Amino acid sequence: MRPRITARWGEVRIRRAVARDARRLTRLVNSSRAYEGPYAPMVAGYKVGPDYIEAHAVHVAVDEDGRILGFYSLVLSPPELDLMFVADDAQGRGIGRLLAAHLHEEARRAGLADVRVVAHPPAEGFYRSVGAERTGTVPARPPAVMWDRPEMVLRIGDGRDGDRP
Repeated sequence: MRPRITARWGEVRIRRAVARDARRLTRLVNSSRAYEGPYAPMVAGYKVGPDYIEAHAVHVAVDEDGRILGFYSLVLSPPELDLMFVADDAQGRGIGRLLAAHLHEEARRAGLADVRVVAHPPAEGFYRSVGAERTGTVPARPPAVMWDRPEMVLRIGDGRDGDRP
């Protein structure tokens, strides 16, 4: 399956990230308005390097012109959503939901029963809307993470059609 959406501004597709995407992914993380103010230390100086892209299942949502609109990174062992970002100007257009659906399919293909999500606090509602269930709280870890974060699980199931959220 190749998830795609068509919007008034064109078609969006998901592809595997490649090493040459590293700078663009880093820029997307560092420029995210979701991490302004008190959340800024979490991404200050953060880099998505070519080695990271090679080591993990990193996928990008791109428009018809190849512009990266968002991305996610799935760590397979132990199963965890490590990163998910949508460009500020692409938010509210279904990109996050498209990425979450793709993540679900990739996790299913990898044989995962569930995927852990430690959410940025303002993103908890989004993750719940795509089927994640809250399981607890991850305590703050100063100086980089100064706030508690919701811990969630995205249930993947056993591959039967009715399992998808």
